[in-house]
Amino acid sequence: MTNTQLYLAIGVPILTNAAMLGLLLAYINARFDAVNARFDAVNARFDAINNGINARFEHQDQLFTEKLRRVEEVLDAHLRLIEDKLNIR
Repeated sequence: MTNTQLYLAIGVPILTNAAMLGLLLAYINARFDAVNARFDAVNARFDAINNGINARFEHQDQLFTEKLRRVEEVLDAHLRLIEDKLNIR
């Protein structure tokens, strides 16, 4: 067996295994990228839902504030009437 044959017998399998490993790593990386894209899509959906819920809470807070202001106005009006009747001022 000559040196050239020995180099080929050792080198070709090593290069073939390196190429196969490179292809396998590229395939795995592509799969991870696909999974990552799906997670990004799910995160975007959760963000949209979260923004909708936050908007609803803000709307409810505004409604509550308006109703509370109306109750305060009614109570102030009743208090003024009571004070006027009792001449407390």
